[in-house]
This record gives sequence, structure tokens and C-alpha cells, in this order.
Amino acid sequence: MFADLKFWYVDAIQKYAVFQGRERRTAFWMFALANAVISVGLLLLSRGIPLFSSLTVLYDLLILVPALALGARRLHDTGRSGWWLVASLVPLIGPLLLIWFFVQESDAGDNAYGPNPKATS
Repeated sequence: MFADLKFWYVDAIQKYAVFQGRERRTAFWMFALANAVISVGLLLLSRGIPLFSSLTVLYDLLILVPALALGARRLHDTGRSGWWLVASLVPLIGPLLLIWFFVQESDAGDNAYGPNPKATS
């Protein structure tokens, strides 16, 4: 399990600012899980050691672009524009709508954003 989590996390980081193409649900949710574990770990450490507060902010800033790129690729996989990420700025409804989009099945076959990643893996 940990090896899979590490693979998906590193893969997302390697595609740092790639906003084109499509991404599978597994890649998106494994990255989200790894990111949540790291964030919670840093948050817990920051409660006792003030230095970790700065590291938490730095981590969040460093992971922002890969997270946006992965989200855009995941939306592309469902046939939607990456611009739907802007919906996250709408309180409550926007994030819920994005979660709904992120859990949906991939478009079968090719779509406007490229070939189905399930077919190529």
C-alpha cells in the first residue's frame, strides 16, 4: 500500500505543471491521501515546534501547482475543462461540486483532452 501511495504521489510531483491530458481517479485520490497525511503530520508537529508552522505553509505553497495540475487533468478525464477548479472559490457548493466531478468515472475512449489513461496503462 505504501509503495503504491509513494508511486502516485511522486508521479503527480513529476508532472509538476502539466495541465494537459487526463488522469485516473486512482492517481488523484492517492495523491490526495498522501497530501492529507503529510499535511496532518506537519500540522501536528507545528503544535509543539514553531518551526513546523513555517514548514506547513511552505509545503502548502509548494504543493499548490501540482495539486491544481492534477485536478485539471482529473477534470479532463471526465470531459470537463480544468477551469471548473475555479468553482472551489464558491463556499460549500463549489468544493462539493468538484468532489462530485472527481469521483465520477472516466470518459470511455478518447475525449477532447486525450486518450483514456486506463487504456494506456
